[in-house]
Amino acid sequence: MQIQTSALADAPLLAVVLTEGDLTVPAALDEAFGGALSQLVESEKFKAKAGSSLTVRGMGAVSNAWVGLFGAGEGDAEGLRKAAGAASNFARSKSLTGLSLQVPGGDAKAAEAIGEAIVTGNYRYERYLPEARQTKPLEAVSVTGLGDTTGLDAGVALGTARSLARDLINEPPADIYPETLAAAATKLSTDRLQVEVWGPDRLESWGAVGTLAVGRGSSRTPRLVHMTYTPAGESQGTIALIGKGVTFDAGGLSIKPSAGMVTMKCDMGGAAAVVGVMSALEKLGVNVTVHGIFAAAENMLGADAYKLGDVLRYRNGKTVEIHNTDAEGRLLLADCLCYASEMDEVTHIVDLATLTGAAVVALGEKYTALYANEQDFADTLLASAKESGEGLWQMPLENDYNALLKADIADIKNVGGRAAGSITAALYLQNFVAEGKTWAHLDIAGPAFLSKPTEHLDKGGAGPQVVTLLNWLRSL
Repeated sequence: MQIQTSALADAPLLAVVLTEGDLTVPAALDEAFGGALSQLVESEKFKAKAGSSLTVRGMGAVSNAWVGLFGAGEGDAEGLRKAAGAASNFARSKSLTGLSLQVPGGDAKAAEAIGEAIVTGNYRYERYLPEARQTKPLEAVSVTGLGDTTGLDAGVALGTARSLARDLINEPPADIYPETLAAAATKLSTDRLQVEVWGPDRLESWGAVGTLAVGRGSSRTPRLVHMTYTPAGESQGTIALIGKGVTFDAGGLSIKPSAGMVTMKCDMGGAAAVVGVMSALEKLGVNVTVHGIFAAAENMLGADAYKLGDVLRYRNGKTVEIHNTDAEGRLLLADCLCYASEMDEVTHIVDLATLTGAAVVALGEKYTALYANEQDFADTLLASAKESGEGLWQMPLENDYNALLKADIADIKNVGGRAAGSITAALYLQNFVAEGKTWAHLDIAGPAFLSKPTEHLDKGGAGPQVVTLLNWLRSL
């Protein structure tokens, strides 16, 4: 999608952004409707709350099929993001292929937020819907009124990266399994982005015991994918991003109930986020080296499925006693954390995973749970999330709860019980992070797959933290 800065006069949707401090409808537009728009603002008590809207048909008063007034709250970047997203979302819901967005000013950061939201709000996954139920995406978009338009292209790149992650999450598990998820990453290969895929033999020889154990119950063999981005100029550091890639989670022998299994195609949301981030690094000119790593497996119930009571010996020497085969994501992540920890040049590691129902209970679908072993790093990610309009909430990495992971015949067990389930999962992962590495764990179980539309996001895969991580990486 490209956004132009000269107005599309005949766009099917004319969207005018208002702020809480100025509810004045443009005079020429209001005059065309005989003053009806300003009367509507008053009668509907429209306050221009961020993301709110009033929409009417053009009815021949203007050349546009629809006219909308969209609220931007205080008119800051976040308010403009919500207004632009709401306008784009409305356009998609009505199959309007053109949008002319008029905003009341804004700097480069606001332009970036608008560009990202236009892409994000217009997103739908409709591959399997009959044609009669499919909607048309935007083809032509203009944004006018900005004081600085230089952020629009970067915003579109951010939104496009998030959309890629959403596509991967939304694909049925018959289409996305370890081999095809690895293939999706491989398609992104460029001179600056190299992709290496490990099959079962390489996993076995390296000692990826967690990934192999989880994948044993499926006819689809597991993979580990290592994507390496190298900047065009001198690299300013080296980062590792790790994603959980369970392409379908039946729970293994600790089988899930049907209701809990129906959306488990989303259990590779962390890997999808990593792929999304890696897809945009070159376009955004990120100047650090980034290793994107994910292990992919199906957690099924075949004859060779791993069992409760099994003990896994990881590459870093830690032994793990299996107490629940439905706590499988942390087993894959442990392999990836060991792998990234062995890279001397890597200073910071971030993992993303749809890891625990406990995170959903605690924070719902709006917030990702953040755990970090350094407070300065946590503060940096929290600031990036706020700038990106994403919910991120720091949780305590409470060392006293390590006692809940104590096992009878191994170093640790793979679950700590119901109490503090998201915290003990993070503590489990910390066992596989090498000393001296700065590390953060993002439990995206809530916002990875939305049960209903929220703000300008459609239900289903949401690609959380893609924009946050890209903005963090751009700042380095």
